[in-house]
Amino acid sequence: MNTNRLSTEMQNALIKQMTKENHASQIFLSYGCWADTKGYGGIANFLYRHSQEERNHMIKFMRYILDRGGEAKVEAIPAPPENPQSLTDCFNKVFQHEVDNTTSIYDLVDLAFREKDWATWNFMQWFVKEQIEEEKLALELIDKLKIAGGDRATDESLFTLDKALEAAADEVSLPQEATADNPS
Repeated sequence: MNTNRLSTEMQNALIKQMTKENHASQIFLSYGCWADTKGYGGIANFLYRHSQEERNHMIKFMRYILDRGGEAKVEAIPAPPENPQSLTDCFNKVFQHEVDNTTSIYDLVDLAFREKDWATWNFMQWFVKEQIEEEKLALELIDKLKIAGGDRATDESLFTLDKALEAAADEVSLPQEATADNPS
């Protein structure tokens, strides 16, 4: 008896996303190494933590596929792209990566809807919310660097930014959690 509750198309799409999350983990790990070699230990630490979060996302997809009776396959990933040229380039690449990932998540939600696979549709809602957080976090990186002076920032401003990111929480508040008493 076939106990796989996922269509072949859905299973393959979930495996593709699992691989995408694994690749994201490697990209952020690579960017963290780059930041470390430039002396930005706090930014590197932030990127290392983000790398681990992406790996955790990969595991969530793997676990879901297995729990639905499917076969999760670990696929090869390409090497991370070239190192960023600057902190602005790094943070812009982080943001663009998150936007691309959001598109992939939306494609999975759309597929689940078309297939009337409500279990997968429900599972994907966590990732929809997560991508709101991820994009906001990436935009905050870009904004903080702009405030510090962007590529023309002083060493003192970059030192302060580096220390702030080292201590920063990885989670951000979301608009849907805002209230009149707690607007941020």
